[in-house]
Amino acid sequence: MRRSLALRVGTAAAVMAVAVAGVALSLNTASAQSNAATGYASQNGGTTGGAGGQVVRATTGTQINQALCNRASSSTPIVIQVEGTINHGNTADVSGSSCDVGSTLIDLKGVSNVTIVGVGSGAVFDQIGIHIRESSNIILQNFTVKNVKKSGSPTSNGGDAIGMEGGVRNVWADHLTLEASGGEAEGYDGLFDMKNDTEYVTLSYSILRNSERGGLVGSGDSDTGNNYITYHHNLYQNLNSRIPLLRAATAHSYNNHFVGIVESGINSRVGAKIQVDNNYFEDSKDPIGTFYTDLRGYWEVSGNVFDNVTWSAPGTDNYPAGPNVQSTTSVSIPYSFALDNANCVPSVVAATAGANKGLKTSDGSCSIQSPTASPTGNPPTSPTASPTENPTGGPGGTNLSLGAGADGSSKASGTSYGNVIDGSTSTYWSPSGTTGRVSVKWGSATTIDTVVIREAADAVGNIDNWQLVNNANGAVLASGTGAGTISFPATSLTKVNFVIVTASGTPKITEFETYA
Repeated sequence: MRRSLALRVGTAAAVMAVAVAGVALSLNTASAQSNAATGYASQNGGTTGGAGGQVVRATTGTQINQALCNRASSSTPIVIQVEGTINHGNTADVSGSSCDVGSTLIDLKGVSNVTIVGVGSGAVFDQIGIHIRESSNIILQNFTVKNVKKSGSPTSNGGDAIGMEGGVRNVWADHLTLEASGGEAEGYDGLFDMKNDTEYVTLSYSILRNSERGGLVGSGDSDTGNNYITYHHNLYQNLNSRIPLLRAATAHSYNNHFVGIVESGINSRVGAKIQVDNNYFEDSKDPIGTFYTDLRGYWEVSGNVFDNVTWSAPGTDNYPAGPNVQSTTSVSIPYSFALDNANCVPSVVAATAGANKGLKTSDGSCSIQSPTASPTGNPPTSPTASPTENPTGGPGGTNLSLGAGADGSSKASGTSYGNVIDGSTSTYWSPSGTTGRVSVKWGSATTIDTVVIREAADAVGNIDNWQLVNNANGAVLASGTGAGTISFPATSLTKVNFVIVTASGTPKITEFETYA
């Protein structure tokens, strides 16, 4: 009989507190991260999502559906930046030849080359799940999915936070927070499920917590057509089991932190093979083995830490790997990966895993690194930018505004020109009215070809028309509406002006970044 979900305290609560402490950070706190999928999602041609495609902004589920349905085809690349709360109340069905969507879930059906990424102050899918079927080359990044139910009200996606089935290939799920508030009796199912021919999937730097079921690979013992899954740098907290339940597939689990696991962790069954490297299992029961069946699975283990772990006695339908954990197979991993020492995994995962952590990662030596290039693919290359073409990440390279000077035409009380070049999105400049100029200047000629204008979350969209001007000769380098990433021919100058021509509200510019 399954035991009910047990909410943990002590060490588990401490880890949760560390994770929650990072929620105030947004994607804007980092310049960006490499758009390079890791693990098995990097195989089979790789996973790039909507890189190179149109970038659109969505604050409702309906707008997400519209973005999918308004493409030229179901394979036209697209990056959908999501901010705010997506729920049943703001999600409506939309018609179109390039989509098959619905009103009770975010349905990625029969599509390819799609990125959905949380931006700005963050994105939360509240009681509405994400379903991927008959689709390929999908990136899901930097958002929360919570409290998706299969019974009660409202219901969505069969109770799965994220579910994949029916010929799915190449999915990278990264920096997500997936959570429930109980188990099946309370109406919830899995947090991250794969079934019916799903292959080449990576779940990285994510949090899965407070659920009876973490996730499965294969819906039943006859569903053996799923394969090649990587799980790394995830926090599994206060889960009963299925972390994962693995049927027949080949998988790789490394540098994950398992804490407060109630019944069982990695459950390898039906001939499945999993390589288990440098994980940290803490305050948990039966972290590895074959459970609830006599159809055995296998594991290769190396470098793991078992801290306050208990093991059940072997018996019918119960084959724990411990307490003397030994490998029972060997697994050939086709991609390269760098392993953090297991002893530092709790601190590394606490600093990096989950949504709104600035997309930070580990460098493989127990050190945290900030992102370096856009997770949403290539930024727009036209000399104008609009609110729907505004990736919150910037181009790779050095922000030349750091260490430069700044001035302007006016500044509102409590704001400063220097706030736009201080590298912090928590400070900003505003003009004394709704229009004005702010400038970045250097002591010697500097060549730039890209500017990123970042706005405070409560002022996004206030800027209507703007010009980017070479202060020396008055040449207009670019003009447009909104704000964001602005590209133009490389220009050598000593001062560049961002001139707000018209605005519908008070502008708040947090950063004026410049790049070559």
